[in-house]
Amino acid sequence: MKPAIPLIALITILSLSSASYAAEAPKTEEQKTLYAIGLLVARSLAIFNLAPEELEFVKQGVSDMVTGKGPAVDLAAYNDKVQSLARSRRKAQGDKQAAAGKEFIEKAAQEKNAVKTASGMVYLSLKEGSGDSPKATDTVKVNYRGTLIDGKEFDSSYKRNKPAEFRLDGVIKCWTEGVQKMKPGGTSRLVCPAAIAYGDAGAGDLILPGSTLVFEIELLEIKK
Repeated sequence: MKPAIPLIALITILSLSSASYAAEAPKTEEQKTLYAIGLLVARSLAIFNLAPEELEFVKQGVSDMVTGKGPAVDLAAYNDKVQSLARSRRKAQGDKQAAAGKEFIEKAAQEKNAVKTASGMVYLSLKEGSGDSPKATDTVKVNYRGTLIDGKEFDSSYKRNKPAEFRLDGVIKCWTEGVQKMKPGGTSRLVCPAAIAYGDAGAGDLILPGSTLVFEIELLEIKK
């Protein structure tokens, strides 16, 4: 999920947005590739949740570095502070996610036929399967789609057009618990609180600390 461009390099690339030249919509493949770099920059800077006035300081730093004007601060002295700011902004966004997640879970638990377990997971069968349910030590074959509570998709085997296979005790606890309630051919929705998903660490750019996650899972097969 994370682009392979270091943070400082991304800020340098942002100088393109400080130039007075206003680019037209990309037309050639090279222009589209350059445009894609801009999208990566925006995605990587999203962690800072910059206000418009804060973005202006970022642009000023980029412009000073690229034009040779000279930096107003010692970059080496501020590298750790940049990383610290990234962590604090990410945590702040995560705290908001956690609060919203609690409300989402309670609402999901009130849906017809939904079951809230002791772990806090909300399980809802969308289509019943048949046969035996898998054990935690079994390897299963599934199709799935994972979204945040606002509906933003962060992963999908459907988009890859390739089902996933894994041992149930080797994934997040929500999956280990939830998929054991399913039978082959069935489909279910799991609402996973952070404590049994990715916790206070989060995962990648989209899954912030404290995020409640929603998975729609189709159990295709229990591998023997």
